[in-house]
Amino acid sequence: MTATPATPAPSAHRQIARAAGVVMAGFVLSNLVGLVRQMLIVQAFGTSAALDAFYAAEKLPNLLFTLVAGGALASAFIPTFTEFLEKEDRPAAWQLAAAIANLITLALAAFGALAYLFAPQLVGGLLAPDFDPAQQALTVELLRILLLTSIIFGLSALLMGILNAHQSFLLPAIAPTMYWLGMIFGVLFLVPTMGVHGLAWGAVLGAGLHLGVQLPALLRLPARRYHLALGLGSSAVRKVGRLMAPRLLGAAAVQINFLVNVIIASGLPEGSLTALTIAFQIMTMPQVVIAQAIAIAALPTFSAQAARGALDEMRAALAATLRGILLLSIPATFGLILLRGPAISLLFERGAFDARSVELTAWALLWYTAGLVGHSLVEILSRAFYAVQDTKTPVIVGVVAMGLNVVFSLWFAGLFSGWGLLPHGGLALANSLATALEMVVLIWLMRRRLNGLEGGNVWRGAGQAAAATLLMSLGLWGWLALSAGQAAWLVTLGGLALGGGLYLAALAGLRVPELAAVFHAVRSRLARARA
Repeated sequence: MTATPATPAPSAHRQIARAAGVVMAGFVLSNLVGLVRQMLIVQAFGTSAALDAFYAAEKLPNLLFTLVAGGALASAFIPTFTEFLEKEDRPAAWQLAAAIANLITLALAAFGALAYLFAPQLVGGLLAPDFDPAQQALTVELLRILLLTSIIFGLSALLMGILNAHQSFLLPAIAPTMYWLGMIFGVLFLVPTMGVHGLAWGAVLGAGLHLGVQLPALLRLPARRYHLALGLGSSAVRKVGRLMAPRLLGAAAVQINFLVNVIIASGLPEGSLTALTIAFQIMTMPQVVIAQAIAIAALPTFSAQAARGALDEMRAALAATLRGILLLSIPATFGLILLRGPAISLLFERGAFDARSVELTAWALLWYTAGLVGHSLVEILSRAFYAVQDTKTPVIVGVVAMGLNVVFSLWFAGLFSGWGLLPHGGLALANSLATALEMVVLIWLMRRRLNGLEGGNVWRGAGQAAAATLLMSLGLWGWLALSAGQAAWLVTLGGLALGGGLYLAALAGLRVPELAAVFHAVRSRLARARA
């Protein structure tokens, strides 16, 4: 194995860590505000047919955004845009950005118009074929409103990519919070008079805020310039298109899988779709803070390393990042599984969200959370492939995994039902199993690509995380037994404090270097603040 350079690698680690800290802070804020939003929504609607209609309606706008301007765009645009920045060719970089902005706006507007016209057919034939006619009609109305969000989010996603390539992460990290604030406004001020339609218009407002909050950072970037051109003859635009093409296939596979789950869940007992949606949102909260934040911060650094041909540096940075994700995601998995019942009750059990709603959601969350480590590692491994401008490999693996997910969904839902279990849990388990298989294959392929992944170091981190998590889980198990019958807030908050304290104590006892680095960074920052 090639020796890791002593100076550049730590520099890259610090750069990723600093950026990840900013993004994590923004995502923590987003999750807190998102929790408030979800609490208000379920208090107003519970696990009702109206909310099922809203969640079914938002799937198609999400699909349009994801295919045209979501992760596929970021994975292709940021490495290409970063190449120009590394060469200090800012005019070419801004020509590329303007052309992509024009293209995605036109594409999303065209697809949105078609979806608006054929909304009844899309709902009845694809999104919710098992809804009754009244619920299908409501889904059509909501879909036509929510289509506006895909256009706005398309531009906002490109703006995020531009800012991240400039190592500007604060306002993009705050943007999701603005989206939730728009929806909160909708619940508080529009839903009382407009019903669930007010929630949809709140989502449109939130999308506008998501875009608007990033504009000040854009205006501060050097040598920015907008060109009213599509750039179809530009080699850089064509390169982005070539890199996007396989990623689009992967994104389509993921979204098709979600649509299959919607179709299957629409035929399950009322509230199943809402329970799955809420449970997935809860599971992705730690995944967003842990994995997405680190992955977003790491992609520009990985891309710059790949552009310089410094794959040794990239290997060291990726290995350190994988260790960090394991140290955070393993305890999060077991903590969320153990505390899922009281946590859901604390957050949502009020108004129309009753004990049955808690049971439905907790069951789905159990099986979704089993895949938290897999989801987290897939995030960073996929970004590593994008950084070396290989979008085909993770897409092929992802498409196969999502195909298995569909098969598992149909199979496990039937198995769960036959065993007398709530069948929507099978859909969540299918997602977790497919993601775990995707993770294993991506690790193997990336190890071959980089001639190793410093596996001994990564495995030591996994072992340390597992040992500390075992102590944490035993403590939580005892706490749940002692606090049985107590208020949900006491069980949840006490469990979080106890579990977090035990885990940190165990890491300290194991002398995990990442913990020492965090403490050193905090002490240094406090010292500078006092100076």
